Amino acid sequence: MTDATHVTKAPAMPSLGVALRFWFKLGLISFGGPAGQIAIMRQELVERHRWISEKRFLHALNYCMLLPGPEAQQLATYIGWLMHRSWGGVIAGGLFVLPGAIIMMALAWGYLTFGNTTILQAVLWGIKPAVVALVLFAVYRIASKSLNHAVWWVLAVASFVAVTFLKIGFPWVVAGAAIVGWITGELRPKWISGDHGGGKAKAHAPAVIDDDTPTPLHARFSWRHSLVLVVIFIALGAMVYALLMQMGNKTLTDMAEFFTSSALVTFGGAYAVLPYVTQAAVEKYQWLTTAQMMDGLALGETTPGPLILILTFVGYLGGVKNAVANSPLASGLLAGTVVTFFTFLPSFMMIFAGAPFIESTRRSLKLHAPLTGITAAVVGVIASLAVFFAQHTFWPTGFNGVVDWLSALIAAATFIAFVKFKRGAMETIAVCTALGLIVKLLVMR
Repeated sequence: MTDATHVTKAPAMPSLGVALRFWFKLGLISFGGPAGQIAIMRQELVERHRWISEKRFLHALNYCMLLPGPEAQQLATYIGWLMHRSWGGVIAGGLFVLPGAIIMMALAWGYLTFGNTTILQAVLWGIKPAVVALVLFAVYRIASKSLNHAVWWVLAVASFVAVTFLKIGFPWVVAGAAIVGWITGELRPKWISGDHGGGKAKAHAPAVIDDDTPTPLHARFSWRHSLVLVVIFIALGAMVYALLMQMGNKTLTDMAEFFTSSALVTFGGAYAVLPYVTQAAVEKYQWLTTAQMMDGLALGETTPGPLILILTFVGYLGGVKNAVANSPLASGLLAGTVVTFFTFLPSFMMIFAGAPFIESTRRSLKLHAPLTGITAAVVGVIASLAVFFAQHTFWPTGFNGVVDWLSALIAAATFIAFVKFKRGAMETIAVCTALGLIVKLLVMR
């Protein structure tokens, strides 16, 4: 991070065009699941561009962690909206999904046409160690800046143990952390981080949206405005659903209904909801087979964007199987688009309608205390995911197998590049991608 003692002026607010180019590039490199994606966003938005401060970034992240759906995409939508109003949120959230959705549909077409491809395995081999380093760096930076008392360190470690070893569900960990934060706020308000903490605030380089930057006019909370937005989003979904009913294809209306409902219950991330989706898609609707679902998950791991984009793959194969249009390609594209639309529409609604209220709570101790507890839990959860990524990257065949020392070396070098040389996530992932292609396709073939 830039030394705060040498930076006295915040950067200028980027234009919508500059932000659009950034969100598009982010959508192309957002590998690594939610932890990796949040780490990339933090590295780029907080450390490199200084468009938002660490404190405001975490405040938004804590809200997104409470919502069903893909938290990284919701976080991008939140920050885009905070910076550039509704269009900024649509662009940020949309471009976080669009590249991955297009790639996923292209892979689904290739999968049905040529069979499963292996070329992306070389790319993934180079990206995985970079993601491990990026996630570890995010744990290091967030912990050092937000865990300002021993109680939060204990809570972070407890969350790590709960997720990693006790296999407690993520929603329960977050709920428990929020309760601990609330109790701490009631009994020891000075232990709460932020304006209420009483502790020494660490100096940081000023950001466009800094700790004390007033809430912009468009982000001011109003019950009436939020309710109007909810009605608008519901009406938009109903209009598209009515159009699908006019087409008279039951497969498409079934997809709209099922993936809307699944979007509202996907607490705990993609891995938590995949068993539910798999059972319905394979057994109830028979849109695809179990083997195809597993192949789709593997392809989802190799593409940027939220892992929940595997549902786009499900929609594509289901559309082709049920011939929802006049050709296999048109059927896949139509069904994949319908699934993607109804999967992510609720996320946009929850951000646009709920984020203004969350912005209004920044100086409320009663609401800030539970969010401080959630921040500590997030540190533990991200650390758990870093261990999970490291395990599958450095021991690809299990702990009893051979260690991939080259991957471990790449991860160590990448971590040093982040900490010592302040390199950006985008350039680092690009270098690791090229390195993966070179090593796998030339040296190891």
